[in-house]
Amino acid sequence: MWVLYVLIALNVIMSYRGFQDRLFFHQYLFHVGSIRAGDQVRMFSSAFLHADIPHLAFNMIALYSFAPVVVLKFGTLTFLLIYVASLVFGNMLSLYMHRDHPSYTAVGASGAVSGIMYASILIEPEGGIYLFFIPLAIPAYLFGFGYLLFTIYGMRAKSDNIGHDAHFGGAIGGLAFTLMKAPELFLLNPLLVIGLLVPIAIMFVLLRMGKL
Repeated sequence: MWVLYVLIALNVIMSYRGFQDRLFFHQYLFHVGSIRAGDQVRMFSSAFLHADIPHLAFNMIALYSFAPVVVLKFGTLTFLLIYVASLVFGNMLSLYMHRDHPSYTAVGASGAVSGIMYASILIEPEGGIYLFFIPLAIPAYLFGFGYLLFTIYGMRAKSDNIGHDAHFGGAIGGLAFTLMKAPELFLLNPLLVIGLLVPIAIMFVLLRMGKL
């Protein structure tokens, strides 16, 4: 599980440096104008920065909770591939969604963590997920479906400072690369895969209609 601890350490070190040095923070955060001007490193570096300690803690706790299932199923290399692919998918969707907003900025590992979360849900759909305000375990498959629908709502409402598009893009990356690596998961639970694809299809339809 060393890879998980390395990723958490990188997130903590980069984020702490950003807390202490705002110039460093602004140099490596996700900034549409800078990325479109050629500063592509921000597509990756921004995923290791966080806005504050609670933001960092929430993402790292989520990563620590879901990553072991994925590492045990696929091993270190594939886990890293899913993590990076989810990170890239999340930021690519953010870049597309905000292509006309050059001042848009974002930070956080949420896209990568969302991808790992959905890989874990595909592997263990019957697993239980606990939320802070709900004392009972929520079935992983039900949580996955609801989370994507909530993310679509957040993308439409634009009423908070959460990068819902990065979450959604990361989830797509996690689902896609997990199924590419282990297509038998579709055969084992086709209804789960189809159910998780429904919110993704809704998102693309709304995007096509210009409602996101």
